[in-house]
Amino acid sequence: MLLRSVALGDGSVVHAAFTQRSDGDFVDGAAPLGIGPAVAHTWLRQQHGAAVVMVDAPGEHCGAGADAAVTSCADAPLTIRTADCAPIAIYSSNGVIAVVHAGWRGVVTGVVAACADAMRSRGARDLKAILGPCIHAECYEFGRADLARVVAVAGGEVAGVTAAGRCAMDLPAAVASALQRAGVELVESIDHCTACEPARFFSHRARSERERHVMVLWRAGASR
Repeated sequence: MLLRSVALGDGSVVHAAFTQRSDGDFVDGAAPLGIGPAVAHTWLRQQHGAAVVMVDAPGEHCGAGADAAVTSCADAPLTIRTADCAPIAIYSSNGVIAVVHAGWRGVVTGVVAACADAMRSRGARDLKAILGPCIHAECYEFGRADLARVVAVAGGEVAGVTAAGRCAMDLPAAVASALQRAGVELVESIDHCTACEPARFFSHRARSERERHVMVLWRAGASR
């Protein structure tokens, strides 16, 4: 498991956990046992859209059709599942946190900006993000028509080439662009490609694997 922890000024700590192959398969959703507080998790029925849920108690909106979740509650873990799409943890200096599931369709539909707006509606400020492992351009051959849709939203830097020299999309670059446009500072991009590292990660795109990773985000410690 890859764990990132950030201390906030009120004495609380934001934890972002990204699982790997060795941590097991979470394809069936629900709360990943042993990761985060021992309370109900909020996990989403992800749809590659821009819907955001606001969570006011642990486990609220479990199974909701959405691709982002926001909470200002301490010890209310938020969970998303990924294979090759981008898991994004966003946090603010005053303790509002959010998770985002972003594939290319999510970038096009504006899920990152929708999540940032929802966080700000809860008083969030100084938004910062951590991007977890996802597929990278060298493994992500992409059709030109769909790539043009992403470029129109995120800019030309998302156009890449595969290791074989074919047309590709750079998902980390697309997420970075979406975050910047939404006024969110990307403080860390965990530089692992889910397709390139079969011993470490599952990949639907590269290996047609049905297994899924999870990202779990929660804030522990002092209450707001």
